[in-house]
Amino acid sequence: MRFRILGPMEIEGSAGSGVSYTPRAAKLRVVLGALLVRSGEVVSVQALTDELWQDDPPRTAITTLQVYISQLRKQLNTAEDGFGRETLVTRQPGYVLRLDPDQLDLTRFEALHASGRRALEAGDFAQASALQRQAIDLWRGPLLSDTPHGPTLDAAAVRLDEANVAALEQRIRADLELGRHRDLIAELQSVTTRYPLREEFHGHLMLALFRAGRQAEALRAFGQVRETLVEELAIEPGPALQRLHQRILEGDAGLLVEEAAAPAAVTVTESRGRPVALPAADPAFTGREDELARVVRLLDSAPAGTCVAVAGMPGVGKTALAVEAAHRCADAFPDGRLFVDLEPEPGRPLTPAQALTRLLRRAGESGPLPEAVEDLRDALHTFLAGRRLLLVLDHASSESQLRPLLPTAEGCRALITIRRTPASLAAVRTVSLAPLPPEAARALLTAVSGTGAAEGVDDVRRCAPGGSDGAALLEVAGLCGHLPLALRGAAAQLAARPHWTPRTLAARLRDARDRLDALRVGELDVKDVLVRGCAAATAEQQRAFRLLALLPDAPFGLGPAAAVLGLGADAAGHAVEGLVDARLLEADDAGHYRFHPLLRLLAVELLARHEPEDSARDAAGRLAEAYADTVAGAGPSAAADTGLVTLVGVLRTAHAHGAWQAALRLADSLSGGLESHAAWPHWRAAHTLGLDAARRARDRAGEARMLRSLGDLAWQQRELARCEELYEAAARAARGCSDDHEHGRALVGLVDVRLDAGAFDEAGALLDTALGSLPDRSPARFDALRAGALLALDLGDEATATARFTACRDLATALRDRRLEAYARRCLRRLTDTPHEPEPAVEVRPGVWRLREAA
Repeated sequence: MRFRILGPMEIEGSAGSGVSYTPRAAKLRVVLGALLVRSGEVVSVQALTDELWQDDPPRTAITTLQVYISQLRKQLNTAEDGFGRETLVTRQPGYVLRLDPDQLDLTRFEALHASGRRALEAGDFAQASALQRQAIDLWRGPLLSDTPHGPTLDAAAVRLDEANVAALEQRIRADLELGRHRDLIAELQSVTTRYPLREEFHGHLMLALFRAGRQAEALRAFGQVRETLVEELAIEPGPALQRLHQRILEGDAGLLVEEAAAPAAVTVTESRGRPVALPAADPAFTGREDELARVVRLLDSAPAGTCVAVAGMPGVGKTALAVEAAHRCADAFPDGRLFVDLEPEPGRPLTPAQALTRLLRRAGESGPLPEAVEDLRDALHTFLAGRRLLLVLDHASSESQLRPLLPTAEGCRALITIRRTPASLAAVRTVSLAPLPPEAARALLTAVSGTGAAEGVDDVRRCAPGGSDGAALLEVAGLCGHLPLALRGAAAQLAARPHWTPRTLAARLRDARDRLDALRVGELDVKDVLVRGCAAATAEQQRAFRLLALLPDAPFGLGPAAAVLGLGADAAGHAVEGLVDARLLEADDAGHYRFHPLLRLLAVELLARHEPEDSARDAAGRLAEAYADTVAGAGPSAAADTGLVTLVGVLRTAHAHGAWQAALRLADSLSGGLESHAAWPHWRAAHTLGLDAARRARDRAGEARMLRSLGDLAWQQRELARCEELYEAAARAARGCSDDHEHGRALVGLVDVRLDAGAFDEAGALLDTALGSLPDRSPARFDALRAGALLALDLGDEATATARFTACRDLATALRDRRLEAYARRCLRRLTDTPHEPEPAVEVRPGVWRLREAA
């Protein structure tokens, strides 16, 4: 079968059959389209629900979606028996459509586009042009133009539109290198009309006109694009376009010969013969003045043989800072500044020999070069001798890659960007980058997206911190974790969609499950950069990274980390510090660790995708057991100290991964703290999960405990009918496993219900049965004595009530339970201090009061 979505949806059977299997119903096309744009990936039920109904799903949304999936399978089966069942597969938490790459025009486009880009970077312009032309020819119109779009298809449409434009730009660039400028002029005039704000196309048109001998028209083309940018965005053309304009103005004959493929990093030789090969400075660079000043100061003052390293997590803006510093250091390095990307293709770093060769070529060496690393290094040192020159070495992967490249000459320095601190290099000064502060992040969003600049002063005010969109911009910045790369992805979304406001984008990014995918625009893929950063770690580190995602989303210490990883304290410390070194975790001065928010999302995704179920279950179970030990060892107050939100989160995680016994034990350990702090929502959530875990583990005693606890909660919330059902169910469960203690506790709960209803005889009978089954020294017996004292009070027998509250006090003292002892003392004090009128309310349980009925 063949699937086409680059235009209207078209699904055809075997070649030449002419039979269409395209769904006619729009909702079916929506589901199939969402699966196709993420072919090979699991698309969650929630994502598909959002795609179908956005913010207003019907009550039967999940059932309806299942019907749609079934219909799609049947329709695909009609084309080829079993095709639907084998191809459209259920995978938690949703569905995945598994196709061969050649079956889908989208995957063919992406493969051709990527191959064309590699050919362009390698200088094979004929191959690059041919491949990009084939990629572009696959397009028949906008992505799924006959299908309604929700969040997933919207994001895919933006990404693929950018990729299509990028393919067109790269094909034109390759054709220019092949000398096809005359043939390109008419096409470029049309393209610049279609994309009036894309400066690269205007640059290609100017270059084609100049090479065709039409210098005046090339200059006029620059004037037209400048006028558009000033009027539309109130900005001047970028440095690359201005530089090209100046060269055309001067009639530079160098433009008539081949140049480097990427105009943003062109090597030119100035009139004084100094080599300069730097990317253009980023006009939106912001928020790094302190770090920038430090880098510049170190480059200016560091001793000979010293290199300056800019280190930080993926996407934090290391390259932007290094490039900005190199531009600002021009006077300190009058003999030139050379830039080399040491990993031009993701996952394939240059060898030292390749890097040395590129440096020498950038420096202007045009003759034959040696092949051995030692000889190439000697050639570089010979070139650098007596010069004051800066080497900018971007995306360094390791110290071993760097060592042969570092200059030792007196006036030369190396500025490198690297994720890890290069600790084994003897003379290195490191500047570590963290994500941007909130206001700087908002400023970057505004600068890159152009938000607030299109219309005028009113828009600027609206996007200021106190403006109507200012809060939304700050929220978007927070959802991006203030990471510059993610901020640029978000800004690109706003720039590409003028009808979106910052509030629209904030709403799209709030769903953590799809946030990383929502930040992908064209070739700017935040998730891909983070994945590559994770892939650079060792296999053990990658597994630790995944498992630590089971921890609550908060700073954590070594204890919880050791539990999740199944390691001792020393080994866990080594593993966690290794992740800090790899920039996959952050550490603070208090000895705590945490994920960057986007790295945590990635870790959660990788855990679900790559960690075996039994491994994740065991890790979640160990974590729940560790927290249960902590709470049990410190008593009810430990729950509040640790944080009920954290503890219930750990319980949810253990339950979600099927660690039933551990989840039940943690739920049990929380019982005292939940009741003593009257934490009703947490109580309901924790013990509902605990009840389900007990039933799945077939633990009848645990089921009885959870039912009785939920009955206590319902009683406190005055849901009397519900609490009676829960207590009766708890009693049945306890009888079923011969748990006399828990059976007695459930009966005491029913006594409280009967007392509320005034059914004193029934309460007395239940109490006698309960007292007969409860141990003498137990909190449950305290509860029975308490209920008996209340029954005596209701019957007007203060002597019996006093005797039973006295027994409560003595039992609580023996149990060393200060909370229960204080309750018993309060009750005795009221009996002796108020001998006349009865109080309007009675404390029926510690901290729980019941109003007396009016006489």
